Amino acid sequence: MRSSHPRSAAVAALVATALATGLLAGSAGAAEGSAADGPVRIHDIQGTTRISPLAGKQVTDVEGIVTGVRTYGSRGFWIQDPDADDNEATSEGVFVFTSSVPTVAVGDAVKVSGLVGEYVPGGTGSGNQSVTQISKPVVTVVSAGNAVPEATAINEYSVPAEYAPAGDPAAAGSINGLALEPSRYALDHYESLEGMNVKIGTSRVVGATDPYSALWVSVKGWENPTKRGGTLYGSYESQNTGRLQIQQLAPIAQQPFPVANVGDKLTGTTEGPLDFNQFGGYTLVARALGTVKAGTIAPEKTKAQADHELAVATYNVENLDPTDPQEKFDALAKAVVENLASPDILALEEIQDDNGAKNDGTVSAEQTLTKFAAAITAAGGPAYQWRTVNPEDKKDGGEPGGNIRQVFLFNPARVSFTERAPGDAVTATGVVKENGKAALTHSPGRIDPANPAWADSRKPLAGEFTFRGKTVFVIANHFGSKGGDESLTSHHQPPVRSSEAKRLLQAQAVNGFVKEILAADKNANVLVLGDINDFEFSATTDALADGGALYPAIKSLPKSERYSYVFQGNAQVLDQILTSPAIKKYTYDSVHINAEFAAQNSDHDPQVLRFKP
Repeated sequence: MRSSHPRSAAVAALVATALATGLLAGSAGAAEGSAADGPVRIHDIQGTTRISPLAGKQVTDVEGIVTGVRTYGSRGFWIQDPDADDNEATSEGVFVFTSSVPTVAVGDAVKVSGLVGEYVPGGTGSGNQSVTQISKPVVTVVSAGNAVPEATAINEYSVPAEYAPAGDPAAAGSINGLALEPSRYALDHYESLEGMNVKIGTSRVVGATDPYSALWVSVKGWENPTKRGGTLYGSYESQNTGRLQIQQLAPIAQQPFPVANVGDKLTGTTEGPLDFNQFGGYTLVARALGTVKAGTIAPEKTKAQADHELAVATYNVENLDPTDPQEKFDALAKAVVENLASPDILALEEIQDDNGAKNDGTVSAEQTLTKFAAAITAAGGPAYQWRTVNPEDKKDGGEPGGNIRQVFLFNPARVSFTERAPGDAVTATGVVKENGKAALTHSPGRIDPANPAWADSRKPLAGEFTFRGKTVFVIANHFGSKGGDESLTSHHQPPVRSSEAKRLLQAQAVNGFVKEILAADKNANVLVLGDINDFEFSATTDALADGGALYPAIKSLPKSERYSYVFQGNAQVLDQILTSPAIKKYTYDSVHINAEFAAQNSDHDPQVLRFKP
């Protein structure tokens, strides 16, 4: 099994002769083992589309210079023809998959015979593009010590501004069969360099070093910059064409991968073969890696609330449970106190049960919350109390056995929780009118837990609070994940975002509940917050805000500050706080303490809203 990255070993599939679109059939008129006018060259194998015209055929004595050797994960090497043709659409490089550790070296001139195929990282169901390769190779080294073909520069001048062509409607939206236009589309430009020796110059880091020894840069210094040096994903049409994933060819045991944060720079020249993998698409696998120059960003600290202001925050604490090291509890607690200024109400997502991922029927999270609250107090914070509703075992998705749920922490010295017949996992809270005001039937309670929209997903947690004599309704959410969505580099353009359907239904359910509150009291203070798992410009957010019931408060920030998460070099919104119409004046802060940094306590940045009820 070929793996284009160590992470992909469990899920990768080798596809030699057929893709889901059926575009591998045929040889475009080329005879087995030779092109129409002589021996097969690498550009004959690559062709002018994403799919090799020789896929499924044996080739003999394909010549090239070795430009990179990978001895781990997807073992193999890249070769490049130093005698390029005059067609910018045809790559001059190709990957040779050996499965065992290759015996060639960079600079070897080789002849390769083997089977041409298209490998789809992640399998054909992933929607990922394929990598043209030669497998089951017979390799002859002709000479050693040859100069590596000059690297093709990837920079702001070479990468087009338009991201991808529209997919062919006759091929289910696939771009696989379309002729490459590398001077028009960024994805076509990268594809035309697949397998070739490429280089970048000094580039800003837009995705921090991850646990798998990869980082992201942008070769376009001016493309949608965030205030802190990242690259903003501000719409479905702002894919950010300059983003490129960087890995290294040297095993980590031999050469540690550099640690970089967003806003740093990868200086000098980074050079190596251009690969494609399921964890980010086009990836420069560096034979020579530049040097990280540290930037100036530091974890942010929000302003403390005034006496008359209620501070409400949301924070995804990434599968917190008592089996986590005390260091994680302490780091999260310190962030609550020092970076979030001890908010009056804190909605937490991904609080796991008392034994974490152990799958034994445990659903209580009292130990988790006791340990976390104690860590906050030890860090100098308030003695928070908490309210939650334990889920049914294995009914809310997340890590198997973890039983994640939302939880309210609140500072009883500043705010009180209105207890109203606390609900259980299957009992829906409702809205009634008392003395001309809205009230919940169950507080804490879950919103419409029997609704199919919440199947295998976290049910919203509603609570009623009082601050300085005013009622505030808070609804904590953790909507369905984006798992199953195709990547921006999918061969379907636009990519299929199948997970949106569920979040749309979830948003409609929450919006309907908020409208019930507003029908009972149009001036009710309602906050809907949490890990919405979707963008501020998405259909999910539009459905939450439908009818003016709510407003996504992150839109009050300048565009360059609207993000809570960094994915594949794109700074984007997943975590949100939305306000009802009565909440007219507020200050909002996306507190950047995790997403931009290699060292993280969570992969999400918390959000804080301060207002006077």
